[in-house]
Amino acid sequence: MGYAMSRFEIESEFYDAADTVNQASNSRSKFKKPLSALDHEIAQLTKLKSEPKEHFSKEVPGKRHLPVSTVKMLAGREGNYSGRGRFSAADCCHMLSRYLPVNGPWPVDQTTSRAYVSQFSADGSLFVAGFQASQIRIYDVERGWKIQKDILAKSLRWTVTDTSLSPDQRHLVYASMSPIVHIVDVGSGTMESLANVTEIHDGLDFSAADDGGYSFGIFSLKFSTDGRELVAGSSDDCIYVYDLEANKLSLRILAHTSDVNTVCFGDESGHLIYSGSDDNLCKVWDRRCLNVKGKPAGVLMGHLEGITFIDSRGDGRYLISNGKDQAIKLWDIRKMSSNASCNLGFRSYEWDYRWMDYPPQARDLKHPCDQSVATYKGHSVLRTLIRCHFSPVYSTGQKYIYTGSHDSCVYVYDLVSGEQVAALKYHTSPVRDCSWHPSQPMLVSSSWDGDVVRWEFPGNGEAAPPLNKKRIRRRQFYL
Repeated sequence: MGYAMSRFEIESEFYDAADTVNQASNSRSKFKKPLSALDHEIAQLTKLKSEPKEHFSKEVPGKRHLPVSTVKMLAGREGNYSGRGRFSAADCCHMLSRYLPVNGPWPVDQTTSRAYVSQFSADGSLFVAGFQASQIRIYDVERGWKIQKDILAKSLRWTVTDTSLSPDQRHLVYASMSPIVHIVDVGSGTMESLANVTEIHDGLDFSAADDGGYSFGIFSLKFSTDGRELVAGSSDDCIYVYDLEANKLSLRILAHTSDVNTVCFGDESGHLIYSGSDDNLCKVWDRRCLNVKGKPAGVLMGHLEGITFIDSRGDGRYLISNGKDQAIKLWDIRKMSSNASCNLGFRSYEWDYRWMDYPPQARDLKHPCDQSVATYKGHSVLRTLIRCHFSPVYSTGQKYIYTGSHDSCVYVYDLVSGEQVAALKYHTSPVRDCSWHPSQPMLVSSSWDGDVVRWEFPGNGEAAPPLNKKRIRRRQFYL
């Protein structure tokens, strides 16, 4: 140990320099305010989850600065500077979160159909990808990304709009522009799952008895943490909750004044539901008081255009949303108002995100009643419902936000500082969705070019193989 400690300062400086080189090409985004001055509770919570304890970094020899190099962290553990003889969860996050999955990409799959959905399972052992050509594939990550289940969807309208894997990984549900959601047995021995040919894809009817037979589409679909319920957002401006044990629709809320593009549960309890819509609003619903009020617990204003996706931090307090105003917003539901009292008025420009670029005169506009905690810009939200996510708890302490983009890239932002810490460039068409492995420095992106690829750090030590670029036939309408 004496020899190692005598070289401690030299080696730590070397590794700090290497970390700097790894991120030297990263660019910075422009924000509505400098996020380095973000004075909010979430900044402190993020630091507590992703930075080494203060007494640890003070006891380690050398000048105190962040990030603490891996060599210093290891030496500190061996010297038991923390008093615990091991790394804390925050110590692990501090080391792992610096190794961003930016190397590659390596191919997972290449198809001739647009990829719409990417999703790791909760433990990272499985990966789900959904394509426009009625195809959903489940890959076994731990067996070299072999296809475990190749699903041909039933009664598909337009595309697979969303999928969700049950918490026990036994079932997968998929949705399209239809009120019928189908459920597939993931654990069956059949790899080729052709709807009602090789396997039964049971249909869950989300239409209500009093809707007059109106057909609507489902944009967003999520399992509850206990796997007993599904929540869905639809094109008829409603939120639906389906009780899987009772096999019936248990709740229908006329939630917004336009399409509900995204929904999710706010925490493990299942009481809170977040929704986002083309009416520009995020809403918070508390099911414990819906029978009394029938109204949302609160409304979050700040987006100037429709909301494409919402991701919950999982604590029943914070969420992020992606918007057609080309921005991600971070929200604290304690800042919500009881109703949407702020009238934006009529915009002075004509714009449709499905086929037009965002107007230059709109880029600097601000919502007069913006309740968001922070805004992140640099990516592009056009043509389709681009998705954004918090980075994993285990490996990063949720210190990053990442998103797909119309400009064919994946962008990673530092939640607290607002820096754009990575831009992953490979695809030739919009990246609609991407997913970060829950415990490894690995990210998978799926694009309208039909490619599903993975990014890693440090990779397998080999150069990424060349991937064939394909031209995907364009259609007139988009989701």
